[in-house]
Amino acid sequence: MCGRFTLTAEEEDIRREYGIRSSIPDFEPRYNIAPGQKVLAIIHDGSKKRAGYMYWGLVPSWAKDPKIGYKMINARSESAHEKPSFKKLMAKKRCLIIADSFYEWKKEKDYKQPYRIQPENRQLFAFAGLWDQWKTEGEERFTCTILTKEANEFMGDIHNRMPVILPESQQDQWIEPVTWDSQGAHEFINQVEMEGLKAYQVSTYVNSAKNEGLECVQSLS
Repeated sequence: MCGRFTLTAEEEDIRREYGIRSSIPDFEPRYNIAPGQKVLAIIHDGSKKRAGYMYWGLVPSWAKDPKIGYKMINARSESAHEKPSFKKLMAKKRCLIIADSFYEWKKEKDYKQPYRIQPENRQLFAFAGLWDQWKTEGEERFTCTILTKEANEFMGDIHNRMPVILPESQQDQWIEPVTWDSQGAHEFINQVEMEGLKAYQVSTYVNSAKNEGLECVQSLS
């Protein structure tokens, strides 16, 4: 599972890293991004990459109630290509969800200890994501979900699931403007090799989605 993350980098650094030509409206650094909130995502429109905000929690185009998004913040990569909510999106609505760390909670004897987790050798990275557009007569929403997989050896000590983090060399491949079948997208994700990660304990201050700022990411040690 992936239930919180951060994006504290500067807008200029994000645009440079991902080849985004135009400014990102309403950009602000975030230390405690939670489900239901807006996340920075990148898609390819067929001619260029575009960055903008989507709501975290997928609302399929056919959904009657947008509240379903709170149940769909993550999609299991092992089965997303078979599920009605994700199958078509795997084929043609893939996105990058930009972050510079994520949080996970490790079960201790009588409490859960939050950890901040990052790649060992880079600051910015992208989760493999899926997106969709939901609209009614009076409302339109762009929403997304993060693909997850079984934890690797490092993450397994903290939690049994982890987000799919795309290697730098495969980020553009994930969103390139080609239509795969859902099985092809599934096979692509299956062969993604997870890079080395590092983690440190942070305060339970991060437990509340209302809390923001540097205190969320400060190490306890």
